[in-house]
Amino acid sequence: MTVIAPPAQPTRLHPARVARIVTWAFLITNVVIIHVMYFSVSRPAHNVIGATGRLLGLYLAFMMALQLLLVARLPLLDRGFGMDHLTAWHRWTGFSIFWLAVLHPIFVLLGFARYDRISFLAETTNFSKQLPVLLGMIAVGLIIVVVALSVRAARRRLPYEAWHTVHLLLYVVVVLGVVHQVYEGTAFKINIWTQVYWWGLWAFAIGALLTGRLFLPLVRNARHRLRVAAVVPESEDAVSVYVTGRDVHLLPARAGQFFLWRFPGYNPWWQVNPFSLSAAPNDRFLRLTAKGVGATSRGLRQLPVGTRVFVEGPYGALTASQRVRSATVLIAGGIGVTPIRSLLEDPDLTDVVVLYRVRNAGEAVLGGELLNLARTRGARLHLLSGRTGPGNQPFAPESLAALVPDIVERDVFICGPAALTVAVLDALRRLGVPKRQVHAELFRLAGG
Repeated sequence: MTVIAPPAQPTRLHPARVARIVTWAFLITNVVIIHVMYFSVSRPAHNVIGATGRLLGLYLAFMMALQLLLVARLPLLDRGFGMDHLTAWHRWTGFSIFWLAVLHPIFVLLGFARYDRISFLAETTNFSKQLPVLLGMIAVGLIIVVVALSVRAARRRLPYEAWHTVHLLLYVVVVLGVVHQVYEGTAFKINIWTQVYWWGLWAFAIGALLTGRLFLPLVRNARHRLRVAAVVPESEDAVSVYVTGRDVHLLPARAGQFFLWRFPGYNPWWQVNPFSLSAAPNDRFLRLTAKGVGATSRGLRQLPVGTRVFVEGPYGALTASQRVRSATVLIAGGIGVTPIRSLLEDPDLTDVVVLYRVRNAGEAVLGGELLNLARTRGARLHLLSGRTGPGNQPFAPESLAALVPDIVERDVFICGPAALTVAVLDALRRLGVPKRQVHAELFRLAGG
């Protein structure tokens, strides 16, 4: 008997691998070019201190351009790494910009003060009389304000809407920074090619930002004309909002993703929140489900039917495109159930086990829908309730292994509060689940 093997399936590069290759190539190439430019300057600084300041200035400008690319939410990065990773990089890039913005002028001024043989304060006063330098100093001051309000202690006291509004100051910083470079930059003015590279880099970063965060959302919203179709309470503090429009099926959204939502005419324009889709996209409506933890999410219950909706996105990599195995575990905590509920509808996920952690069964938002979907799809649903403590550690390694004995052979999708996500990730690591099979999205981005 002759057995004919089926044709080999084409190898598909994983989105994360593609994103890593492109990102590292971009970073290494630009860092090399920056150092070549720096060491090729025909007019060196007067001393080592001033030279160090110049190099820090190049680092600062590059990090600002990099930050714009992160804020632009390039699809390649978003689908490859996910918004959680990009948010973490955005945060650390911001702190790097802060230190570079502080150290760059200090070293430059110290270098000139030493050369001119005057005090640091006197040199600072002299330079502040030059408009491009003064604009740079103002930019540094704005960066300090934004970073001060972004540290954890301050961030916890700020509503999401206020924090988001404060961050709009960074666009002012970009404008001031570009003007400062035009008049004060030296390293990238060696020849026409270095100028083409430098301003090409900035044109790419600003163009990506304007395209991803302004032009594309404007075009999509003008095309689809989204409006609130229904508001449905799901529990005492959770509500679902159904949104309809023209050709909603043409929005490039997938189960597990989220949008940034605005409700102009009901909320101020600057109030924007990330809410996941709590149902898989279809040709009739989009649905978000949120818990009342902020001003916008609490006010969703009073949204009038017919209210205009403006969205940015979709964003997020918590989708079936990330899977590498044929079987799946979906783990949700609290309102983090929204993208998990959406994923349960995705036909690309097979042999599904759902673990839903809540304090009590009465708080299981969308619990009835999960149960019906699980029955329809032949999935197993475990509702994990009760106070965590001795005898009730649902995400301890031994508990996960008991609930899903073959978990090492499955993709695992996680969405919930940070503490739950960290606990699950630690348990999966101890169980030996390969990292490439683990896909997580934190509650702060998924449920608002």
